[in-house]
Amino acid sequence: MTLDIMMPFYGRVDHFQAAVRSVLAQVDPDWRLVVIDDHDPDETAGRWLRGLADPRIIYRRNPINLGINANFQASIDLAENEWLTIFGCDDVMLPDYVGRITQLIQEHPTVAFIHPGTRVIDEHGQVSTPLIDRVKSLYRPRFHGSLELAGEPLAVSITRGNWMNFPAIAWNRSAVTAVGFRPDFSIVQDLGLALDLAVRGGSLLLDDQVVFEYRRHASSVSSWRAADGSRFAEEQGFFRGLAVEFNGHGWLRAARAARLHLSSRVNALTRIPDAVRARRSDGIRILLRHALGLTVAATPRD
Repeated sequence: MTLDIMMPFYGRVDHFQAAVRSVLAQVDPDWRLVVIDDHDPDETAGRWLRGLADPRIIYRRNPINLGINANFQASIDLAENEWLTIFGCDDVMLPDYVGRITQLIQEHPTVAFIHPGTRVIDEHGQVSTPLIDRVKSLYRPRFHGSLELAGEPLAVSITRGNWMNFPAIAWNRSAVTAVGFRPDFSIVQDLGLALDLAVRGGSLLLDDQVVFEYRRHASSVSSWRAADGSRFAEEQGFFRGLAVEFNGHGWLRAARAARLHLSSRVNALTRIPDAVRARRSDGIRILLRHALGLTVAATPRD
């Protein structure tokens, strides 16, 4: 089984090269890497990638910058094999990632998506446990080996606290093609996709074998959008809409989790020092209002 590894790219070349090298180092060589360059002004990454001359690697460069959501959707649209992962251009696959995903697919052929074991690394590639990931671990299900979640229990789990590391997830192409990413989001689109699959009856398989390193650093999109508060304006609107959707589906526990969106509000509270250091008065206002459960609206970013 060939795994499609779809990689939207915009950002640091050194992190990108580390990500690509981790794919090349896979023990199981049955993969196809598709890099979607979102018109990064520095063309070094593309030149380096083409120089590898590996027939399993495909490079596409957008004629203009399309943004993260459009490139996530393109990752689904351009996939050809039955399973794909939307790999972060700054993350790292450990050598057994492809092999473990393939094994899990064979053992659980009916699941819609698979979340393998992950660990967090910092900007320099060192294993790290920042506050946000310590908080996420409180919401992550406790299990040994593998665990399958579906229906409202899945929706409650990831709505109460989104503990998933999206770039590590392998997706069944048929399942995600039928859903696609919600077009109006640039931060919570991964959670939206997972929840849309859950509502359609798709199940998530969790595995505890660590085969992926998720890089968390201050220059990521989610980090800088957290400091200016715009992330939480998006999250608030998303969760309030979810509560209505879950109520209509009869998922009352999930609707309550969406209305509270407690972990999102706690996360906003922890981001206030970053906004203070950045002297973002608009961000401080948004973060405080969101943490208190008050209505917020994003202000234009600098």
